[in-house]
Amino acid sequence: MFASIAAHYLWWIVALVLIAIEVIMPGYFMLWIGIGAAATGVLVLVVPGTSLLFQAVAFAVLAFVSCAVYWYVLRPKLQHDEPGDARLNRRGEQLIGGRYVLIEAIVNGRGKARVGDGQWLVSGPDLPVGTTVEVVAVEGTTLKVRPG
Repeated sequence: MFASIAAHYLWWIVALVLIAIEVIMPGYFMLWIGIGAAATGVLVLVVPGTSLLFQAVAFAVLAFVSCAVYWYVLRPKLQHDEPGDARLNRRGEQLIGGRYVLIEAIVNGRGKARVGDGQWLVSGPDLPVGTTVEVVAVEGTTLKVRPG
C-alpha cells in the first residue's frame, strides 16, 4: 500500500537528491537524470498502481531521453562562440587582417604603425611613412605586415 500511495513522492525525493548532487558536483549530467526521476514521479502520480518494474523501465527511458534532449538540443544552443572569444586576451591576434598606417618607416624590416590610439612595432618589407599595411601575423608583440 505504501508503494502505491507514495511512490510518486519517492521518485520526487530521488529527483531532489540527484539535483542536489548536481549542485555539489556541477556538470549537467545528474540534473537531467533527476529530471527523468521527477518525470517518473509525475507518471506514477498520473497512472497509479504501476509495478516497480514499469517504474524502473520508465525511469531509465525518461532519464535517457532527458539526457539526449540536453546533449543534442540544448547543449549546442548553450555553447555559442562569440567572435573573438578564442583571442580574447591576445590582442595582437585580433589585429590580423586589419589595415593600419605606418607612422615610422619600415627600415631593415622594422617600423611602427598606428593602431587605434597607440602604436605597434611592425616587421615587413621596407616601406615609407604613411603607407597602409595589412597585418598578416603576430610574433610576440610585433605585427608582421605586408603592403595593403
